[in-house]
Amino acid sequence: MADKKATLKVDGVEETLELPVYEGTLGPDVVDVRSLTGKGLFTYDPGFVSTAATESKITFIDGGKGVLLHRGYPIDQLAEKSDYLETCYLLLHGELPTAEQKETFVSTIKNHTMVHEQLSHFFNGFRRDAHPMAIMCGVVGALSAFYHDSTDIANESHRMISAHRLIAKMPTLAAMVYKYSIGQPFMFPRNELSYSENFLHMMFNTPCEEKPISPVLAKAMDRIFLLHADHEQNASTSTVRLAGSTGANPFACIASGIAALWGPAHGGANEAVLNMLNEIGDESNIDKFIEKAKDKNDPFRLMGFGHRVYKNFDPRAKVMKQTCDEVLAELGMENDPLLKIAMKLEKIATEDEYFVQRGLYPNVDFYSGIILKAIGIPTEMFTVIFATGRTPGWIAHWNEMISSDYRIGRPRQLYTGHQKRDYPEK
Repeated sequence: MADKKATLKVDGVEETLELPVYEGTLGPDVVDVRSLTGKGLFTYDPGFVSTAATESKITFIDGGKGVLLHRGYPIDQLAEKSDYLETCYLLLHGELPTAEQKETFVSTIKNHTMVHEQLSHFFNGFRRDAHPMAIMCGVVGALSAFYHDSTDIANESHRMISAHRLIAKMPTLAAMVYKYSIGQPFMFPRNELSYSENFLHMMFNTPCEEKPISPVLAKAMDRIFLLHADHEQNASTSTVRLAGSTGANPFACIASGIAALWGPAHGGANEAVLNMLNEIGDESNIDKFIEKAKDKNDPFRLMGFGHRVYKNFDPRAKVMKQTCDEVLAELGMENDPLLKIAMKLEKIATEDEYFVQRGLYPNVDFYSGIILKAIGIPTEMFTVIFATGRTPGWIAHWNEMISSDYRIGRPRQLYTGHQKRDYPEK
C-alpha cells in the first residue's frame, strides 16, 4: 500500500493524475508511474538514472554519503570481519550464516569447483590472443549445455544449485582463460585450499612446480572478490535481470552480465587505471598530466579517481588501500616504476584542492588495479576477476527477481522517426 500520493497535471489531460508514492527502508521515495500507460503517457528517463525498475532487499548505496550496505551490513565491516564466501552466503540468503551453515556452504562450493572435462575442449575453438572476456562470455554461457539438470528456474532447489555451481566454477574458468592465453596446461582445483588460494594456485602454479600461496596475497584476492561482490542495480546487474525476466537459464543470464561488464565504462575501469599509468610513463611526467586532467578541453582523464555513484569517498577504497599497502610490502614492490607513479598520483589527488573540492578521491578500481598488477595478473584479466567477484551479486538479484511476481522487461521509447508513409511506386 502506498505511503503517500503525488499529483501530476499534464497539458491535454483533463484530470489531475494521482500517483502512489512508496517509502523504502532507506533512500529516496519512489513515485509509481505504472498507471500513466493507461493515460497514453510514458516517462522519459535515458539511462534510467531516475527510475526504480525493481524492489530489492539486497544492497543499498547512498553515493552522497559514501554508504554501501549488503543486507544492512556496511561494506567496510564485512571486509574487515567477514570473508568472500560468507558474504556470498549473506547476499544469497539474507543473513550471515551460523558456523555450521558456513561450513556446509564452503564445503559445497569446494565440491563444485571442477568443470566438466569436455568444457576444456571449448577453449581450442578460441584464438590464443582472444580477449579473456570474449572467452568468458562463451564458456559461461556454455555451462547450460553441461548442467541442464538444474535449469528449471521455477524450482528453488535448482536455482540454488546453479548459484553454487556458478560461484564455485567462475575462478576455475577464469584461471583456465589465463592458462590458455599463455599456452600452459590447466590446473585442477584443490579442495583443501580456500577460495582465493585456489584461484591463485590455478593461475600461477604448473604441474611441474606447485609453490605455496602467500597468505597476504590470498587475503588480498579475497578482499578484491568481496569488495566487488555486489553494487546494487548497476548496468551488468540490470542486464542479468532483464535477461532473466525472459525466463532464460541462469548461466545465459550471467553470461549476459559478463558481456555488459566488459564495457570500459563499467568493468574496465581498473584496466583503464593501468593503461593510464603506462601512458604517464614516468614520475617526471606527472605534473604535466595533472594539468591535462584539470583542463576541461583536454581529453585526458585521471582514471580510478572519483566515481559516478559516490560523490564523496568510495567506501571500498579505504579497505582496498590498506590491502594495497600490505601487498606491496609483501612483494617488495614499493619501488616499481608504475606503482611509484600511482602512489604519487594518490598523494596529489588527496591533497590538491582541485581534486578534493570535486570529490575526485582514489576509488576501488585505482587500488585493485595496482594490487592485481603487483600480484602478476595481466591487465586484460582484470575484468574477468571483476566478473568472478560479482557473480554472487548477479545471482542474488536474479534469484530475488525469479522468486517474486516479476514481468518481462520492456522499456518504452520516445519515437522521433518518420510518421507512417507509403512505399513509393516504381
